[in-house]
Amino acid sequence: MTETRTTAAHGGAIGMHGIKKWFGNFQAVDDVTLDIRSNEFFTLLGPSGCGKTTLLRMIAGFELPTEGQILLDGVDISSLLPNQRPVNTVFQNYALFPHLTVAENIGFGLKMLGKPRAEVDGVVKDMLKLVHLDGRGDNPVTQLSGGQQQRVALARALAPRPKVLLLDEPLSALDLKLRKSMQMELKRLQTETGITFVFVTHDQEEALTMSDRIAVMSTGTVRQVGSPWDIYDRPAERFVADFIGETNFLSADVVAVSGDRARVRLSSGAEIPATFPVDVTPGGKVTVVVRPEHAQVGPPSPASVLRGIIQEIVYLGTDTHFHIRLEDDTAFTVRQQNARSGSCGFTKDEAVGISLSDDVAQILRD
Repeated sequence: MTETRTTAAHGGAIGMHGIKKWFGNFQAVDDVTLDIRSNEFFTLLGPSGCGKTTLLRMIAGFELPTEGQILLDGVDISSLLPNQRPVNTVFQNYALFPHLTVAENIGFGLKMLGKPRAEVDGVVKDMLKLVHLDGRGDNPVTQLSGGQQQRVALARALAPRPKVLLLDEPLSALDLKLRKSMQMELKRLQTETGITFVFVTHDQEEALTMSDRIAVMSTGTVRQVGSPWDIYDRPAERFVADFIGETNFLSADVVAVSGDRARVRLSSGAEIPATFPVDVTPGGKVTVVVRPEHAQVGPPSPASVLRGIIQEIVYLGTDTHFHIRLEDDTAFTVRQQNARSGSCGFTKDEAVGISLSDDVAQILRD
């Protein structure tokens, strides 16, 4: 495989500035400003109706912004037609031509661009190798599995060597095992080609698994942008903390602030350290989040920062969830990785204490 055929010169850097989109009286996107770096795997994550697909369609040129600018490598492409942009899209339903072979599907875009037959054949051969479909070029696409069809759609989109590849929930139709396999495949393809990938999904695990950075969206706005670690372990506000994984919310009072750390007092009277978003100066009453896997459950002791009664114990194979009612009536979940002992060591209605290590609590902006 020749590098010049499978690797773009560089992935495109996308700048979106003050983007707004109205459909009649409905505002789908509200003043979004984002900078997507060249060659990165960037994910737009959020629930249905949050505006992520509309934003993707505006990058592709299928929709035009009502207000704002979209730049590609510093050039304004806001008003360009889709075929005038060095951008390709992979759709949820693959959009393959059922009457064409695998190779004909992959080479279709190049043929429409008027590329010579020899060049088309060479690129198709390289693409088949890239997506691990060597020797399947003459097969009808209707004979392929869902995962194989997805690879054909990816190969077709990558063949013209776009600067940006847009992916609109392309894995949602696959079963769980195949979806996990394709997550790794997508990340491999992005790394090997160097093309900027912009991925849309409502699936938090997909976003955390594949992305270099994630933008979490809600009601047409971007709530937080950061690495998967930032988004999961340092959520800036309640929506992000609640949408990404399971979360415990605790009321607390700020006791002191020093540098990028605060000390807060929980309802139990115990004091713990907590981080906070860079644009926040915490004070007074705040909400603190703690992930279930960052807490430990044990017998009540003077070292317990929280105490409560186990309401439910849920065994999930790899781990066990303890649903606890705290002394102030707040619900709290602890996730404990299972050993092979066959017992979690606790029973329903048992009084327990909860301990937290020093770097697990985060103060929210709201």
